[in-house]
Amino acid sequence: MTIEPRLFRNALGCFATGVTVVTARSPAGEPVGVTVNSFNSVSLDPPLILFSIDRAASSYPVFRDAVHYVVNVLCDSQRELSQRFARSVGQRWDDVPHATWDSGVPVLIDCLANLECAREAVYEGGDHVILLGRVLTLAHREDGRPLLYYRGAYRGLGD
Repeated sequence: MTIEPRLFRNALGCFATGVTVVTARSPAGEPVGVTVNSFNSVSLDPPLILFSIDRAASSYPVFRDAVHYVVNVLCDSQRELSQRFARSVGQRWDDVPHATWDSGVPVLIDCLANLECAREAVYEGGDHVILLGRVLTLAHREDGRPLLYYRGAYRGLGD
């Protein structure tokens, strides 16, 4: 049975997800970021997470080879940030407040959570690559509401 990609995407869109921006540094030291909603926890002990990235994404080579990256879990007031990092071109980092932790990877400010990770493994996954990361450092807020993505649109809790 052949599954048409648009129908598959529409079916997957029925599953509401949180929205993240994953950040890293290019080999030249430039900050890189991409919007990701294919993010999951894997294990509590050791603390492992995963996300996947499209092989066609301009930032794919950076994330495939990155030793460290940060998963930034967005709050509902960061929709513009998600849209900015979802674009394939443009000045993504202009006026984006960020800090760095031990690995030197950009950490976005005011997110619900930030998870600094070391690459644990990389797996092939069709037109995507699955990156497994070990969480080294984290921070999270007790307040705030998540930015959600459902049926092709941004949502908030209660929408």
